[in-house]
Amino acid sequence: MNLKEELERLFQSGDASVGNRSPATPLFSSKGVPVEILIDIVQNGGEVKTGIDIFNKNGVLLLEKSALIRDPKPLLVIRQNGIFQVPISLKNQGGLWDKTGRPIDLTLDEEMAEKPLEVLPDDFPPPPTFPTLEARIQEISDTKAEAAEKYQKAKENIRKTVAHIKRSAGIFDVNLVQQTVTELTDFLKEKENAFSFLAREIFRAGDFLFNHAINVCTIGAVVLKHFNAEFSQSISGHLNKFLPGTGPQGVSPGGSFIYYSQKEIQDMAIGYFLHDIGKTAIPENIINKPARLTEHELKIAKTHSFQKGTAILERNNITNPFIDNIVKYHHASLYPEERGGYPHINAPNEIPPYVKICKIADIYDAMTSKRAYEEALNPIRVVTTIIRTYANKDPMLQFILHAFVGTVGIWPPGSIVYLTNRQMAYVIDSRGPIVIPFTDTHGHTLKRKSDFIDFGNTTGTGIDLAVDSRDPVITPKEAYNLLPSFLKDSLFGFTTSEPAK
Repeated sequence: MNLKEELERLFQSGDASVGNRSPATPLFSSKGVPVEILIDIVQNGGEVKTGIDIFNKNGVLLLEKSALIRDPKPLLVIRQNGIFQVPISLKNQGGLWDKTGRPIDLTLDEEMAEKPLEVLPDDFPPPPTFPTLEARIQEISDTKAEAAEKYQKAKENIRKTVAHIKRSAGIFDVNLVQQTVTELTDFLKEKENAFSFLAREIFRAGDFLFNHAINVCTIGAVVLKHFNAEFSQSISGHLNKFLPGTGPQGVSPGGSFIYYSQKEIQDMAIGYFLHDIGKTAIPENIINKPARLTEHELKIAKTHSFQKGTAILERNNITNPFIDNIVKYHHASLYPEERGGYPHINAPNEIPPYVKICKIADIYDAMTSKRAYEEALNPIRVVTTIIRTYANKDPMLQFILHAFVGTVGIWPPGSIVYLTNRQMAYVIDSRGPIVIPFTDTHGHTLKRKSDFIDFGNTTGTGIDLAVDSRDPVITPKEAYNLLPSFLKDSLFGFTTSEPAK
């Protein structure tokens, strides 16, 4: 059955109705494309872009309007949320394309219609905001519980991997690693921001090696996904200047140039998971030393990447160049003037983008976690440091930084910020950002739960506040004593396994 026949069948049978909203407050009208058709297009190698943000009944964003869908899972999630018909906005560069990159004509036969399916008007009412603080916290708690289950399983597997390496002089179960990474990346396809809900230990450093492998893998995988989409789309736009008409209004459908394939991205995610595998061959008194390393100790520690790590890969017959490059070069300098990178290379600009992404994810997670020799830092300070270090160095790094900030946000979840009225607030979502004030204007912890503030949607609310970036941010450990119990127990940014000192 072809596309036109399937559309006709669905419209005649009434299966294309929308079931996620009551008739009084519909989110979608009958205008749009049945989600089953979109799933079929993607499963057959095509691509879909809605051009319109898709939300569930609680106002949670399910699909961004700019996302180019090449995998059916986001569409399956949309269907699971009771949305059976999806609008396509050509005006916002939305559209459907087959596996060759050519646009799919949505025109029905003459008996059905004489023009393409209509799209939502520009004045269509926006989706609702989050209903209540309790509902938002419950949503975060549910996602945290699911993420914790995935995290714990991955942590057990990396622990087994490290134990195997130490018992067998470098041998480990490669299939177990591949399976672990696949489960993590599949989870991220459904809930891309789930990396924000993963454990970040701020009091103890004993499990840093295990936690770090998972965190770098998940953060790096999402940054890589954003980078690949943005960079590929940018190059496609330039290419299509010479091939007009390949997409709606001359815009590239995104299929003319793909920088990294899905198979390559999966290999890179495995590399992110294994990036520090060489540390298993470094003496523990050096890895866990609670003080600055001597020059000799530092020289030994540095070999974990370009010597010990690559040797372990060779021992296990892992010859994949993506994995090898990540393990070997994830501490290399990213631009010619950067000092301290190792191993030394003559042309840092030639370091592949996926390796640079690993280094930035490595820095972010290391600095926001408790290590043997240093306390965890506030994520805002870490993001600022990374931007200041790598901004305006070269165009490729700019793309990477843009993808990084788009992933973790300027105000990452778990950050503590000051508001312009001198209250302190906890960031629960970087988009907005959405924050919960937890002190009064004098810095005293609130005894009651306060309402959250969505700074991305304050128009008409009477809220005259903003995040005050002029104030110095405090560390997670300092903030822990100020947090009310409901935040400590319910949210995801802090580990409560040990009281703050």
